[in-house]
Amino acid sequence: MNTSHHPIAIVGAGLGGLTLARVLHVHGIPATVYEADLSDKSRTQGGQLDIHEADGQRALADAGLTEEFRAIIHEGAEASRVLDQDGKVLFEAPDDGTGRRPEVLRGDLRRILLDSLPDQTVRWGHKVTGVRPLGDGRHELTFTDGTTVTSGLLIGGDGAWSKVRPLLSHAKPRYTGATFIDIYLYDADERHAAAAEAVGVGAMYALAPGKGIIAHREAGNILHTYVELNRSTEWIAAIDFTDAAAATARIAAEFDGWAPELTALITDGETVPVARPIHTLPDGHRWERVPGVTLLGDAAHLMPPSGDGANLAMFDGAELGKAIAAHPNDVEAALTAYEEALFARTEPFYAEAHDMLNLMIGDNAPSGFLDLFTVAADPAE
Repeated sequence: MNTSHHPIAIVGAGLGGLTLARVLHVHGIPATVYEADLSDKSRTQGGQLDIHEADGQRALADAGLTEEFRAIIHEGAEASRVLDQDGKVLFEAPDDGTGRRPEVLRGDLRRILLDSLPDQTVRWGHKVTGVRPLGDGRHELTFTDGTTVTSGLLIGGDGAWSKVRPLLSHAKPRYTGATFIDIYLYDADERHAAAAEAVGVGAMYALAPGKGIIAHREAGNILHTYVELNRSTEWIAAIDFTDAAAATARIAAEFDGWAPELTALITDGETVPVARPIHTLPDGHRWERVPGVTLLGDAAHLMPPSGDGANLAMFDGAELGKAIAAHPNDVEAALTAYEEALFARTEPFYAEAHDMLNLMIGDNAPSGFLDLFTVAADPAE
């Protein structure tokens, strides 16, 4: 069996890996992306993302995709409100057009990145089963079908359970104690009017110690619910998520006594609930330089969701692409420059991510989270 060789191989067609491939393409540098999904339509790509000026939007500018990005913004979605368990509004901020974190669907963002790449850049249906060094900075990738490729430069953009990370680090993700559960409601205004009114036009947060119901209004009259629970892995594992009705009932029971328009965001769900245990790498995760390989996104700095993950991943990809372009004859110099900046840039975000999770469903919820909103809304602060 012949083994093909690629000067630059990227594992994972997430936002970070695709941004890297696009920025390299802008600089005339070819790369190949290997993705386990069978196609770009194999699965849904998650909910809305707020794209930040300082990193996500800068990365898209480096990728030459600012106009395409502007075209997919969900106007008005930066509005937010905090409710108590009875559905009373504790805080509300409209989207007045002055916000700097426009919301887009992850799937739409991925699409504009994919559409910007040459055909055959992404090799679908290539799930990596093993990676081994060959010396001189080269690596061999093995896929589930038994085929192999070699790389001159290997980038792991393959998420929390990266197959590439062990080449660089012994760190493994640990469970934070929190699990998020995804639920969707469609035709919201017509079929789920009370829940839709509770959510409003943007994001809604109803929080308590150990649990919360968060929902976003997404384009297409969709409500996307995120149930957040501080529960053990054993507790989560005891729920049969293949039985949608039973799983929904078990989750809703945690919010007994809450306003019906809030619990409807769980009980009226039209999709099978999907549990997403939240894991993190050690704070400030870093590694020693290893020739011919590096990481980006969650593979490099997995942390609890706080609105920064996708932005950091795209910025990683853009910065790595620019570093490679700036050192065309010295990959190691490019990787050294990239990693030094990466470690310094991402370290503060770990504490912020853990703090955000604690503000939402920690012992003092929702008061700390509410303070965060009210301070941000007060220009005198």
